[in-house]
Amino acid sequence: MHRHAYLTTAEAADYLRLKERKVYDLVRQGEIPCTKVTGKLLFPRQSLDLWLMSHLEGGQPGQRPIPRVLAGSQDPLLEWSLRESGSELAMLCQGSGDGVRRLLDGDALLAGVHVIDDAGGYNHPESLGLGGVRDLVMIRWARRRQGLMLPPGNPKGIDSLAALAKNDRGEAPLVARRQPGAGADRLLRFLLKRHDLTLEDLRLAPDTMLSEDDLALAVHQGQADVGLGVEAAAHRHGLDFVPLQQECFDLAMRRRSYFERPVQHLLAFAQEARFAERAAMMQGYDLTGRGKVVYNA
Repeated sequence: MHRHAYLTTAEAADYLRLKERKVYDLVRQGEIPCTKVTGKLLFPRQSLDLWLMSHLEGGQPGQRPIPRVLAGSQDPLLEWSLRESGSELAMLCQGSGDGVRRLLDGDALLAGVHVIDDAGGYNHPESLGLGGVRDLVMIRWARRRQGLMLPPGNPKGIDSLAALAKNDRGEAPLVARRQPGAGADRLLRFLLKRHDLTLEDLRLAPDTMLSEDDLALAVHQGQADVGLGVEAAAHRHGLDFVPLQQECFDLAMRRRSYFERPVQHLLAFAQEARFAERAAMMQGYDLTGRGKVVYNA
């Protein structure tokens, strides 16, 4: 029994009950998941299992092609990686909830999600509305820090979520927020509940923001005093940041989509050294377990 996470060519051939020559043919045709380290082919066991299951399932007659679109939540590191990896994936990021809907409708290959549930767990299929998807696969992209985005120098001295609540005179910082259904909106409600607060206890900006960058710009340009967002976006826009929560950001997709070339290009790029270097420069990321299959229906 093979116990290693990565198999050699000979081990992969034995695992798949194929001849080594056939494995090399599949690699050359780009049909089987593998990686090359110091000139040696290695085959991730999890990816081989997914590959086998996708072939057992087969395609559905008349099934329309899925657009090469990444939907869901915006992530600065993911946005950069789409450009640098040559994945040729288009980005349409309007929040986790929107990404889930597009994934279900067959309008996106994959969706970036970071949705917290009532117990503090992340990206459980049932809480995402994906519990009935029998071929759902979720891949860990990164862990990242969420917190309060503040103007440079933090002129109002905001140091906690409790500082956002209205005082007895109804005064409070003006809070920018994401649209309902976004992962950041769910997180804001979750954190407020921990402090026995609700959205009604805050002074909210009149318009919701559709992306991390929109929220950061609103704070930077003085349209709001504070907003909940990811550290990398705060750093990118020169904002101060108060960390509140570490979250899981995952990529949800159907099993057959995992083997589409754009997805494989993106996931392979995420294992490169310059990906890790960029994540460190952006700040707020923990790449432990990146590329790991965290759910396989």
